Amino acid sequence: MNKFKRKIKNVALWLIKKLPVFSDIYYTSGTQTPITLRFWIWQKIIGFNRQVYWPMHHSSLVACWRNIWVGVQTSPGYMPGCYIQGIGRIYIGDYTQIAANVGIISTNHDPYDNKEHPINENIHIGSYCWIGMNSVILPGVTLGDFTVVGAGSVVTHSFEEGYCIVAGNPAKLIKHLDKEKTIRYKSTYEYHGYIPKAKFAEFAKHNLNL
Repeated sequence: MNKFKRKIKNVALWLIKKLPVFSDIYYTSGTQTPITLRFWIWQKIIGFNRQVYWPMHHSSLVACWRNIWVGVQTSPGYMPGCYIQGIGRIYIGDYTQIAANVGIISTNHDPYDNKEHPINENIHIGSYCWIGMNSVILPGVTLGDFTVVGAGSVVTHSFEEGYCIVAGNPAKLIKHLDKEKTIRYKSTYEYHGYIPKAKFAEFAKHNLNL
């Protein structure tokens, strides 16, 4: 049995070295948005959100991915039912978690001509934020690091200082967080979606409109 296990381990290590997808799965295992074979097949083989550079659930949708910067281990749409609209630019920091059915909307329709989007306003979401289920982030909003958005909230204006909990429609400040208690953890292997951190600057230079 031990000999068989060693063979399996050797094959697995060979696959990790030879095939990038297996190394990505191995190195992101145990993180908050791991690359899994299921996500990879849905995106790269079946074709749901194929061009997007971070793992997404097949029921989530992204528009204008080239206008979206995602930080380390941040994958908007990783959970089901999300809509990420990047007609205006969207910047999301490292280790930010985004729940199911979240909308991040960077522009609105013209009320007189709803096929047009006359004003694009950038969205900035900091690092180590938590965007709760069924919440919506609207154009022009900036959320500082460690902002928690309560489930079902509609965020219409900025909370730039961060370190807070906001909730409601429209979202209001509920609580300030103690900065001394917040933890800026880091993973051993850092990825921007499918891209290792060491290669991301070059990727962004050639592929993103930011």
